[in-house]
Amino acid sequence: MEYNTFLAKAAERAGVSLDVAETSLVREPAIGESGGMLLPLTHRKTEFIEVVRITDPVRHLSSEDLAGDTAAIWEGDLAQQALCLIADLPGSEPYRCFLPGWGIRAHSSTDQLFEIAFCFRCHGARIWGPGLPVDRQGQTFDAESPAALELLHRFRSCLPD
Repeated sequence: MEYNTFLAKAAERAGVSLDVAETSLVREPAIGESGGMLLPLTHRKTEFIEVVRITDPVRHLSSEDLAGDTAAIWEGDLAQQALCLIADLPGSEPYRCFLPGWGIRAHSSTDQLFEIAFCFRCHGARIWGPGLPVDRQGQTFDAESPAALELLHRFRSCLPD
C-alpha cells in the first residue's frame, strides 16, 4: 500500500483530520504522539532512491548535505517500500553521538528531492531538503524497531559480500 494511502486510512480510523497543504512535512505529530518519521512532502515525487554508505560520519554533524559512496539504486517498488519503512520508524529518545553509517538520496525523474542520514547507534536522523523547517531537520527513531531493523538489513544487503 502506498504510504499516503496508508496514512490517510490510519488518520481516518483515528478520527484525525490530516491537512498537509500548509507544511513541508507529511504531518505534524500531536504532543505526546509517538508517530513515525516525518518525511518531506516531496517524498511523493520519489522515483528512485540512492542508498549511500557514509564514509566520513563526523562530517555530518554540521554539513549541508549527505556525503558518501552510492551503494545501490532502488527504483519503483523498492523505493516506495523503503520510504514506507522510513515513515514507519517510531520515535525514540535521542542519544548524542550522531555518527551516521547510512543515508538515502530521494530523486524525482529530474531533481534530487531530499537526503536523510541515519545513525543506528544514537537513534538519530538528519534530513536535508528545500523548505524543510530547521526544527524538523533532526529527528529520532527507534533503531531497535522492526521497521529500523528491516531498513538496516536492506542497507547492509547493498554491500558486496
